[in-house]
Amino acid sequence: MRVGVFDSGIGGLTVVKAITEVLKGAEIFYIADTQFAPYGEKSKEQILRHSFDIANYLIKTHNIDALVVACNTATSAAIKELREHFPELIVVGTEPGIKPAMLLSKNKKIGILATPATLKGEKYQLLVDTLSTSSSHITLYEQACPGLVQQIENGKIEDEKTYLLLENWLKPMKENGVDTLVLGCTHYPLVEDTIKKIMGQNINLIETGYAIANRLKDLSKNCGHFNNGELKVNVYFTSYINLEMISKILNSYNNGGEIVVRNINE
Repeated sequence: MRVGVFDSGIGGLTVVKAITEVLKGAEIFYIADTQFAPYGEKSKEQILRHSFDIANYLIKTHNIDALVVACNTATSAAIKELREHFPELIVVGTEPGIKPAMLLSKNKKIGILATPATLKGEKYQLLVDTLSTSSSHITLYEQACPGLVQQIENGKIEDEKTYLLLENWLKPMKENGVDTLVLGCTHYPLVEDTIKKIMGQNINLIETGYAIANRLKDLSKNCGHFNNGELKVNVYFTSYINLEMISKILNSYNNGGEIVVRNINE
């Protein structure tokens, strides 16, 4: 099975990692659209255009069977249109894991970290409205995180500025007793350790990488795809990318597969 995955940068590789552990034989083509990063501060129209450009490239160049939008912001802006325009593809999106957070939280005080565009997006608002209607006793503490994606893209995971940004956003949540935190961007699991330093080790963190991977696996089986070949991950980037961060994410496990990294323009 040939799977196309894209994000504005390295964040979506957290989803790729999960896919490689769930679909052992998939060939993955990942696009880090670093030239246009971050998506979270762009307009819906801009994100929609880039999403279609990337989808068309992956179909024409790599003949993909499935497309994974490994970005909450791009999912909010483009998933509906992508599914309508490419009915032959399995299309899987990403959205903040509010529902599993509601099930896990003991005091029903849930924090959400996300990009500005995700929080403003129609898809996110619809999700919140639906869940809030069914569970009125839930209290959500939403926080947009401008600048955090750039810090992570630059490999500044343990940088003082990154810590101070997170501390400023998380302190009110900690003071209000938030016990479960939704990481509403695929970049954010990469600063999990810093979040735990601020919120405490007992904080419940919800990320969606494995949920996406398992959804992709189920849909691929339903469509008759088999994943018995050799695992291969191809990482393409459109501009500068932090190679050390790619290695940190994908080489942190031993899956025996091949990893190739190259500039998409070469």
